[in-house]
Amino acid sequence: MSRVSVRELLQAKSYRLELRTLAGEEHLDQVITEPLVNKLGLALAGIQIQLSPGQIQLLGGTEIAYLKTLSEEERQEAIENLCQFEMPCLILSRGLDPFPGLVGCSEERQIPLLGTPLATSEFIQRINRFLDDHLSPRISLHGVLMDVLGIGILILGQAGIGKSETALDLVLRGHRLVADDIVDIHRHGENILVGAGSEVIKYHMEIRGLGIINIKDLFGIASIRDHKKIELVIELVLWDDAREYDRLGLDEDTYTLLGVEVPHLTVPVRPGKNLSTIVEVAARNQLLKLKGHFSAREFQRRLIEELSTGAASEVPLVGAEEIE
Repeated sequence: MSRVSVRELLQAKSYRLELRTLAGEEHLDQVITEPLVNKLGLALAGIQIQLSPGQIQLLGGTEIAYLKTLSEEERQEAIENLCQFEMPCLILSRGLDPFPGLVGCSEERQIPLLGTPLATSEFIQRINRFLDDHLSPRISLHGVLMDVLGIGILILGQAGIGKSETALDLVLRGHRLVADDIVDIHRHGENILVGAGSEVIKYHMEIRGLGIINIKDLFGIASIRDHKKIELVIELVLWDDAREYDRLGLDEDTYTLLGVEVPHLTVPVRPGKNLSTIVEVAARNQLLKLKGHFSAREFQRRLIEELSTGAASEVPLVGAEEIE
């Protein structure tokens, strides 16, 4: 399970969260495990709800305004009920000052109390980006990730089949390397996969017989990028005469990564095949599909129309059973 500490949250300056510690500074090693923030409106109202122990809890202007409408005794009771929940930290937005009871709750329950001057909605947007980057499901795969014509293509296959050589040829054609050998993939939201290179070997590529090369140094900054959304998986496999390969492209296969289905192509490899050209054409074809143009199905439709009108009655119907 991915996790991040409250201390790391405070130190994440690039996300512009503008957080400061109001109380409980000695408890900043509490662990956050949930990728979403929860607002505590229902809990303050005394409604019995289930809260995840690893989820950040937030009090905004609405919640503080509600507490101000209560008598001092009712307010203290609401805060005490709030303190019964396990949470890694409690955050006040809009620069709001904490009630004394909240500070006492923080110290007694060892819950860091944080504050931010940001409006609640803006803060939630920013912190959700942080949580998504640090807590989203992730996996590392052996492969190559390329940006080809704006399409993120993950190239998979057994060791030595030619993934890196194909990627190098694509770089020579003007496309961009994201990662070679190890691709770190994490899921954004429900259905977006983003891949990046490992920090240790980023921008480097291993070519058998040549060794380790630095793509950024050899070809310049325009030949690489740090991360890319994965939109197509191409799997390179050794040619097998006994196996049937897709020759029409009518059926779309998918490859599942972290619960997300990505369009998938299987490309058989044999001597003389120009794999970089095939990958580039696959990217162009994927762009057409994203625009609603499916070449294989359009060809099938036109051929069926020709056959149905009798205009192609003298054309040999080789493979027609596959098209139908």
